[in-house]
Amino acid sequence: MRKLHLVIMASGLALLPAYAAAQSIEEIQALSPEERRDYMRSMSADERRAMRDKWREEFDAMPEEQRQAMRDKLRFNRPEGARNRDEMRKRWESMSEEERVAAREQRRHRAEQRRQQRESMSEEDRAAMRQQRNENRQGRRGKHGQQSELD
Repeated sequence: MRKLHLVIMASGLALLPAYAAAQSIEEIQALSPEERRDYMRSMSADERRAMRDKWREEFDAMPEEQRQAMRDKLRFNRPEGARNRDEMRKRWESMSEEERVAAREQRRHRAEQRRQQRESMSEEDRAAMRQQRNENRQGRRGKHGQQSELD
């Protein structure tokens, strides 16, 4: 029993560096795209939600110059015309806190509905959906001439 306890404790400690390795926004951005995807996939939905909330708090606590520098860095990595971020940001900043909370909840609700829909699909349907998504991404890459950071 003692050996089992030690094995479990050792395996738990072995996983700690993966979670402790990148906690802040800057640390996550410093990872390669593959490492970032692997890191995020290794987390549960609740852990990802908690991390997003932590990042949101971190971002809100930053000085405006640092936030603008981060936005500029992200904008540089996005294809032109993909989204009008300035317009979206102005709309978001014009919202009251209650409206923002409602918008976040609505987004979470839509994401949950999409997740449930995907889970109810057969493996063939999921494969077809992935194929369609990949074709759409290929079309966007051709249109904009560059690859997005998420791909």
